[in-house]
Amino acid sequence: MNPKNAHGVSEFDFLRDHQKYYMQKLPPAIDTHAHLDELPDPEAAIQEAQKGAVLGIVAVGQDIRSNQKTLEIASQHPGFVFPAVGYHPWRLDADHDEETFAYIDTNLKHCVALGEVGLDYKAKTKKKVQKAIFRELLAIAKKHDKPVIVHCRYVHETAFRMVKEAGLAKAIFHWYSGPLDLIPVIAGDGYYMSATPALLYNPYHAAAIRAVPLSNLLLETDAPVQYQELAARPVHVQVTLKEVAGVKGVSVEEIAAQTTQNAKACFGLGDIEPGHIG
Repeated sequence: MNPKNAHGVSEFDFLRDHQKYYMQKLPPAIDTHAHLDELPDPEAAIQEAQKGAVLGIVAVGQDIRSNQKTLEIASQHPGFVFPAVGYHPWRLDADHDEETFAYIDTNLKHCVALGEVGLDYKAKTKKKVQKAIFRELLAIAKKHDKPVIVHCRYVHETAFRMVKEAGLAKAIFHWYSGPLDLIPVIAGDGYYMSATPALLYNPYHAAAIRAVPLSNLLLETDAPVQYQELAARPVHVQVTLKEVAGVKGVSVEEIAAQTTQNAKACFGLGDIEPGHIG
């Protein structure tokens, strides 16, 4: 699917041909989930984001090596790149579980969140093992009073229940495309759900984000994910912003203002303004 705009031009062609114009015409936003360590040129992507109305980036890790690189990148961009360390269900390795727990426990004080962590019932690791590891990671997040960034695929209810049982005050259910009836329950506990550029073509994600209260919504790119023809970088949080506005029938200004406020509250980012990063 290659959606067309009102002028019959595909969204992807518009992004490719008019990217600079497209980004500059939208209000600033925060990318709350990007894998900067996986980008071919993180420095170039960060500079592009700073010039493209991005207020800040939450950079997430997935295992020890990824966490180390994420912390290194963030240390070079204080006040703009905010790190999170995690242990992704795709990266689980029994030989390194304890080492990874210890690394996260030691370094979480330097981070705005613990993530990316969670459950994925399409991953190779057995469900019982995934849940045991996720439970341990939630305990570390609770110990440090940090938000947790949750990956949950085909297991949203279980992931939510585990987060709540762990007693966490803040959690982000990343790229939420789960059951619609779970959304008010997640929101009712004060947790967040995030939108991605998959809104360009994915009706399930669009239906979910349409139902998420604006007070519980965050924007992200999950860079460097490939969304059909769009290879995401943090600057493309502006794509997410535009698509969320379209899905919810709300102005981009209102979406940007509220999701920025949400991100600051969730991650404790304080007062970051466009002039601060210029």
